[in-house]
Amino acid sequence: MKDITLKEIATTLGISITTVSKALKNYPDVSEKTKNAVKELAQNLNYTPNSFAVNLRTKESKTIGLIIPEVTHHFFSNIINAIIDEAEKNGYLVIILQSNEKLELEKKQAELLINKRVDGILMSLSNESNNDTHIQEIIKRKIPLVMFDKIAKLAKCSKVVIDDQKAGFDATQHLIDNGCRKIAHIRGPLNPQNSIDRYLGYKKALEKNNIPFDSKLVYVCEKVSFEEGYEFTKQLFEEHPDVDGIFAITDLVAVGSLAYCNEQKINVPKEVKVIGFSNWFMSQVITPKLSTIEQPSHEMGITAFNLLLEEMAARKEEVEFTPKTIELTTQIIKRESSLN
Repeated sequence: MKDITLKEIATTLGISITTVSKALKNYPDVSEKTKNAVKELAQNLNYTPNSFAVNLRTKESKTIGLIIPEVTHHFFSNIINAIIDEAEKNGYLVIILQSNEKLELEKKQAELLINKRVDGILMSLSNESNNDTHIQEIIKRKIPLVMFDKIAKLAKCSKVVIDDQKAGFDATQHLIDNGCRKIAHIRGPLNPQNSIDRYLGYKKALEKNNIPFDSKLVYVCEKVSFEEGYEFTKQLFEEHPDVDGIFAITDLVAVGSLAYCNEQKINVPKEVKVIGFSNWFMSQVITPKLSTIEQPSHEMGITAFNLLLEEMAARKEEVEFTPKTIELTTQIIKRESSLN
């Protein structure tokens, strides 16, 4: 079934294409009789405007792209919901793409969004990604870009972040304040900036409290999974049975640690205290309830979209826009897994 054009409506009614276009847009110089005739025929023929032509005319697609590492993680699902809600309020559709933590897939997705002529792009980088060529291509083409959570520090674009180093420090300091002196860190992969910063925060807290740093107490996740939390905790207790604190890169990893401790009848928090990161809903329903760092995912989604909206408006008005970095606050959520 082929699309109906303005020309076909004009030919059927014996009027010009311009008159048809004006009638559909309620121009005052077209009579009510003609408007009604045009709209009735358009409705009967199921006419819909050519969105590509409209985009060319307005230089807007009213779509934005969103690239995230994974959809299933509750942190990102909260962000997606917030972005979709804000986009809908402002008349935008969101194209959601998942990189699966793979750089090559992320590059293809960035190219797809560029070719789709989206009005702007929101992006949280994969674990393999940094300030790579696809990021530079987006910036070079002057497509509004906002990174959030996992960012490239050197990329010349707007960013919405938390102070991961401070949050990592606070998590470790909380364990120290509750009596821990031999604290392991199950960290994220070596590349992502948030993983690096949380690790640096961990080291700073040890240094401030005159606790020697031991690289053998640091375990590096590749997938940041429940299974890694479980296996690294098993390895940790085999190698360092006197460990008394664990700071995990995410709640999912921390839940894996708790699962091992529960299975082996290792008392949490009496024998070892555990803290996670992000305040996943599961952290409140497991036993013992998990202490964590509250990461404001919903607020991050709203802030990222509105920052993108601001830049898109500036581009449309051909006004110079200076990239901004907005830092959101975190807080410690103290629960059973870390308290005396």
